[in-house]
Amino acid sequence: MLDPLNDSYILFLKKSGISSFLQEKPRGYYTPNSKKVNSLTLKIEDITCVDELETFIKQSDICELKNHAKHTVIGDGNIQADIMLIGEAPGAEEDKVGKPFVGAAGQLLNKMLTAINLDRNKVYITNVVPWRPPNNRTPSNEEILQCLPFLQKHIELIRPKIIVLLGAVAAKSVLSTPLGISKLRGYWHEYKSFYLNESVLCLATYHPAFLLRSPAFKKTAWKDLQQLQKKIVNENL
Repeated sequence: MLDPLNDSYILFLKKSGISSFLQEKPRGYYTPNSKKVNSLTLKIEDITCVDELETFIKQSDICELKNHAKHTVIGDGNIQADIMLIGEAPGAEEDKVGKPFVGAAGQLLNKMLTAINLDRNKVYITNVVPWRPPNNRTPSNEEILQCLPFLQKHIELIRPKIIVLLGAVAAKSVLSTPLGISKLRGYWHEYKSFYLNESVLCLATYHPAFLLRSPAFKKTAWKDLQQLQKKIVNENL
């Protein structure tokens, strides 16, 4: 048996993947009041605001998509919003500007929000993946999983009352389901997290980019928007 006080035992633990040990007294890994935050040493669970998360994501090398994108697209809108909209990934225009939903799909989204008396500046908008996939392709399952901790932390920081999932990628990623958007839309779902005291209501609908390609589905999307509007009124949001 290895002696716990022996250097060889410590080396054995390190090679096994153990890098820290629990102690009776807490370690000062992170000081919230410090003026400078080094996101290279800060753990994602210690992040306390969207600005810290943005710096953390920009300095992260966890996903290969970053190497092909011009900008890291974090979010847009009110960080204290009750309503959070989550799309798939930045497109060409979003990659140029560094802001989500600014292209043709974004213009349609603005019209959709206006139709139910929602001001874009009063909601918060982000994507599952913060970097544009080459040629606007759908992000792979691996890329989604790599970026999912960013989105989960984002939700935790915004703490919305309602999440609107725009498209299949957002719906599957947040709800952890293999079901397609046609089966998920029309119903209220719940997002639960260990770091949130309450579950968050989620409504899935078609992505605006899909609606531009398939305008016949706009009528169905309008029903989803009306369902959202009714919930907003009932919840007094």
